[in-house]
Amino acid sequence: MRKESLSAKMAEFDLTTRMGQYLDRHLVFPLLEFLSVKELYDEKEMLKGKLDLLSNTNMVDFAMDVHKTLYPDQEVPTTFFNKRGNVVTQLKSLQAETELITKIFEDPEVMRQMQSSRDGRQLFDYLFKEHGFKAEMVDTLYNYAKFQYECGNYSAAAEYLYFVRILLPPNDRNYLNALWGKLASEILMQNWDTALEDLNRLKEVIEANTFGSALLSLQQRTWLIHWSLFVFFNHPKGRDLIIDMFLYSQLYLNAIQTMCPHILRYLTTAVITNKTRRRTVLKDLVKVIQQESYTYKDPITEFVECLYVHFDFDGAQKKLRECESVLMNDFFLVACLEDFIENARLLIFETFCRIHECISISMLASKLNMTPEDAERWIVNLIRNARLDAKIDSKLGHVVMGTQAVSPYQQVIEKTKNLAFRSQVLAMNIEKKLNAKNTEVPQWGAQE
Repeated sequence: MRKESLSAKMAEFDLTTRMGQYLDRHLVFPLLEFLSVKELYDEKEMLKGKLDLLSNTNMVDFAMDVHKTLYPDQEVPTTFFNKRGNVVTQLKSLQAETELITKIFEDPEVMRQMQSSRDGRQLFDYLFKEHGFKAEMVDTLYNYAKFQYECGNYSAAAEYLYFVRILLPPNDRNYLNALWGKLASEILMQNWDTALEDLNRLKEVIEANTFGSALLSLQQRTWLIHWSLFVFFNHPKGRDLIIDMFLYSQLYLNAIQTMCPHILRYLTTAVITNKTRRRTVLKDLVKVIQQESYTYKDPITEFVECLYVHFDFDGAQKKLRECESVLMNDFFLVACLEDFIENARLLIFETFCRIHECISISMLASKLNMTPEDAERWIVNLIRNARLDAKIDSKLGHVVMGTQAVSPYQQVIEKTKNLAFRSQVLAMNIEKKLNAKNTEVPQWGAQE
């Protein structure tokens, strides 16, 4: 009974259902595999979910294996065998159609031209003159790449979509789909450097395209936000890039606030575990978390609120314990667990130190959820690594803080920021007064 209630508690913070709405079905498989290992849900329900996802792909053998596991006492339905036969027939047909195209791309000179050419039209003209390449061949190659992807052959899909992307003009109906497919293939093969390049290319296309309506543009950004989590939490530069995109790119921050505030969990984790930029971005993060607290909150965002909004150290300590179980059961964040706990303790400690000059080690240990001995060793390491201006009085069991003076450069930067903001407000007020004098029509009426 206790295990069931614990699983239910952990499942309460599971975002897989929300995330799945914005992911390609192939990208959902790793999340379901992770949940199966964690045993958050009934295994039969998980297998049914996998079978449902597989029903719309060409991975028939995988679907048959899942069916056997789910229903061990039943025969595999004939529909699976029929579908398998259709897939094999279709694959052979597409292979025959693309045989000539793939031979062209295997030519060393063609490969050299493709790698060096920056102009798709120029490359197409070269292929047309030298190899009799036709426009419909690109569509054939796109269909073959898509079929390979649906079969789970992501390597072949990525290779053919690379050619498609180079040869298709940006206004072609398949161009954007090819970019999405290439990104998904690289993610599923865990090629993080290439996936980051594809992500940035897709981001540029989305930002340059209006898609006919603001709503469609918003949907595209929302999808990109979710897909980018695979890259950001696996690429070495990901913790910086996620902050730049989610917090400081207004278009993507608006998308998060409008469509998917649950993404704040990942942004918050990235900020807390980012040792180089944490102090400079925390203030902006806290502001966003406060604004969105009525639509979304979990132990990770609440930890930041407790610490930086309410200065509730007991609440922060309690939330930190809950954060541990949330991180352990989140597909994207499980690898951040140790980093997060270490840095979260440091944030509690730093905030506590700003308020107190002399701190009892035993009291500090309770705030950090550590034993007094572990807490003392931890503080000693901080002092040794020059991350803390303090001395330890072992006899009294106290930490005595040094004076933490703000550097003159930082003071100038902060004052300049404040001055610029005040100047902007003054200018806006003057403009409002001038407008009020010069016209009898209210501003909202004039805008109509």
